[in-house]
Amino acid sequence: MIAKDWSRFIVRINVRSTRQQIYAAWATRAGIESWFLRLCEYVNKEGVALEPHIAAGTGDRYTFLWHGYSDEAVERGTVLEANGHDIFRFSFGKAGNCTVRILLAGDEQIVELEQDNIPTDEDSKFMYHEGCSLGWTFYLTNLKSILEGGLDLRNRDVNLQNMLNS
Repeated sequence: MIAKDWSRFIVRINVRSTRQQIYAAWATRAGIESWFLRLCEYVNKEGVALEPHIAAGTGDRYTFLWHGYSDEAVERGTVLEANGHDIFRFSFGKAGNCTVRILLAGDEQIVELEQDNIPTDEDSKFMYHEGCSLGWTFYLTNLKSILEGGLDLRNRDVNLQNMLNS
């Protein structure tokens, strides 16, 4: 029996959209707020906030706030790699790092998210491996819904707690 690797996981989804639209959905404030976050601020190396449609680059920093959570639930980190085309990698606090790859399979764009460098203590296995994997499964589904013309499935009500969609 092969032991489970608690230090990483990969989730993937096909999205009928252009590579450029998918990349912008991760790398720009306007894009990532459309399907994932209540607020995203990308700040360049000089400390200047990027305009909503300007893509973040390697070394830029971010601040994330989610729908359904108060402003105390904030994530800050760094864009580790951004090639402007098909790879966007960022630190994700104590939960490790996330690498987004946009792949082509036939006529389909595949969005692949790998979260790695996850701590492997018992609490982290539950919180970051299992919890983040579940969370990314929902958010990638929402990304697909938004980019393919569907509904925004996120919970926006801070009074509704422990929801799959927030």
